[in-house]
Amino acid sequence: MDFRALNSVVLHVEDLGPEDRPALVFVNSLGTDFRIWDDVVVRLIERFRIVLYDKRGHGLSEEAEFPYSLDDHVDDLAALLDDLEIGTAIICGLSVGGLIAQGLAAARPELVAGLILCDTAHKIGTAEMWDQRMAAIDEGGIESIADAVLERWFTEEFRESDPIAMQGWYNMLTRTPEVGYLGTCAVLRDSDLTEQAKAIAVPTLCVVGEEDGATPPELVRAMADLIPGAGYEVIAGAGHLPCIEQPEVLAELILDFTEGKGLV
Repeated sequence: MDFRALNSVVLHVEDLGPEDRPALVFVNSLGTDFRIWDDVVVRLIERFRIVLYDKRGHGLSEEAEFPYSLDDHVDDLAALLDDLEIGTAIICGLSVGGLIAQGLAAARPELVAGLILCDTAHKIGTAEMWDQRMAAIDEGGIESIADAVLERWFTEEFRESDPIAMQGWYNMLTRTPEVGYLGTCAVLRDSDLTEQAKAIAVPTLCVVGEEDGATPPELVRAMADLIPGAGYEVIAGAGHLPCIEQPEVLAELILDFTEGKGLV
């Protein structure tokens, strides 16, 4: 395990693959850690230098004080790339990770060779929705919202076919530090990257699970329409986390996109 102190926060990091390969960085969603990418990484490890990290307040990374801003998460990612001496990388961000990826492209465009925006948008949800979720967690903890979250994360077929795995994903969600979860809810509440999306100037692929209950296909399509030249793909048989439900399809889309755009 690798831990790095960046921006006064200790982050849990994994840096895999040869350093002379193109860097591919994965940024996780709310309430998850970087294990969600395991089945994608094994399919890509021979082609890329892969960087995984738990954002502040998630997984084994330090919590930091509530609330967070999008700039906090963007600065953490930029500091990590600088610390690893990665001059430019393909950034694959899921949900809030996609907002972080877009934020990095706006703040430090020289670091971004391409974007894979997975089950995310330029703006996710409303302020009222996020305030309600934060209030529910204040009252009853993450456990009080977990079942509803898992319904948005996964298709009904997946939930019913593997209850053992579902218990594991429930554990991951509910063991997220409450400060980290609430802090990142505040990021989602306060972030609107509509104008930044219009200015993205690197090759971009927008991907969404067909049955995503958190950022549905029409929302991801709207984001893709904002980004000049962006591609758009829908993954059948997947909800909000295609990296778990359809990792082989997502990995193939990543390979096709990076090869087609000359990024590898």
